[in-house]
Amino acid sequence: MRWSLAGYRVVLGSRDPSRAQDVADALTASIPNPLHPIQGTDNCAASSCSSIVVLTVPFAAQLPVLREIKDSLKPGTLFIDVTVPLEPAVGGRPTRILGVWSGSAAEQAAESVPTGVAVVSAFQNVAASVLADLEHEVDCDIIVCGDAKSDRERARPLVEAIQGCRYIDGGVLANSRYVEAWTALLIGINIRYRTHSGLRITGV
Repeated sequence: MRWSLAGYRVVLGSRDPSRAQDVADALTASIPNPLHPIQGTDNCAASSCSSIVVLTVPFAAQLPVLREIKDSLKPGTLFIDVTVPLEPAVGGRPTRILGVWSGSAAEQAAESVPTGVAVVSAFQNVAASVLADLEHEVDCDIIVCGDAKSDRERARPLVEAIQGCRYIDGGVLANSRYVEAWTALLIGINIRYRTHSGLRITGV
């Protein structure tokens, strides 16, 4: 919604294209004076028509979706992975994180996409409920990790298009393992304090 509000063309993908369009219509209706209505389609069509693909699914769905869309990702695509390997993927607690053989969910994504697709990680630490509240600015720094600085910088406009978000260069993709783990910590803080906390990096 916030990217659409900022003027981006947004295509929402799902395994069920009719469900994607229903959700897209509902989201568009909640945006004041959108420049472009959000569109809904299947995952492969959404991936093939986009120069930037953002994956926002639970950890258990990450690899199945990646296998589904792999052939639809074009060379030069920027792939932003928002996946966090939380324990609910195996029936555990949302305040705990799972070990990933690749090191992090983002590194697992990088191993699964075709050659020529640039993978960065971002947006793991900002609550969906905060993003959905368009009446208030978001209060959270967005740490972007990726092996090439040029890829991280490509994600910067998407961060800065969201009012209240600040871009933080998180370095190489391997640093995603720390950023992903902070999500579990923030969930625990949110439960104890009944809030929707975010991260701010001081001194920058």
